[in-house]
Amino acid sequence: MQRDGTRTRDQRSGARTETRPAPAAAVHRSLRRAGLAGLALHLTLALWLVLRPLPVAWVYDANLTPLASLRSSSTWQVVGEFLLLAPLGVLLPLAGGRVRAPWLPSFLRTAGASALLATGLEFLSSWTPGHVLNVDHILFAVLGVMITHLALVPGLRRLLRDDRPTPRTPRAVVLTVPPVTATVTPTMTVAAAGRPRAYAEPTPPAG
Repeated sequence: MQRDGTRTRDQRSGARTETRPAPAAAVHRSLRRAGLAGLALHLTLALWLVLRPLPVAWVYDANLTPLASLRSSSTWQVVGEFLLLAPLGVLLPLAGGRVRAPWLPSFLRTAGASALLATGLEFLSSWTPGHVLNVDHILFAVLGVMITHLALVPGLRRLLRDDRPTPRTPRAVVLTVPPVTATVTPTMTVAAAGRPRAYAEPTPPAG
């Protein structure tokens, strides 16, 4: 409908315009299932490592000061703490299944979730014989997750976006109605004949 109140040509001809729906949110289901399966397997392995009892004669006191245990820890122990939850830097975003997620919110979500998991594992391990509460274990585990996420996830997402086919842009489909041609039949108008006049024959004069 135009401003002057008249209909457009498509409206007069009965045409309709249909558009295709926009593509759904970029959540890859197969990647999500793989991420959830890998996350479950890795957490099971991590629980087995931190909750198994250690046959030791004595243990250190609980450490609540960050980086205070570096003097009494070996290099392999520090590397092991870094690698304990490092795969979560890839598995947590993979479990989300989002290929086109912004890097900063994804990084913050991964760091927060890994901090919660590392804290829970550390508190559980403190009840196991041979383990004590150490805040450095939490710190090193979260740092390993953050480094892994920044090193691998942005590049993997870019690679997946390049491999996936580009979605088609919605296009308008116009359904046109064939024009109806009017058949003009020539008509002949015949005027009605006038009523004939009646003329009287002249009568001859009487002789």
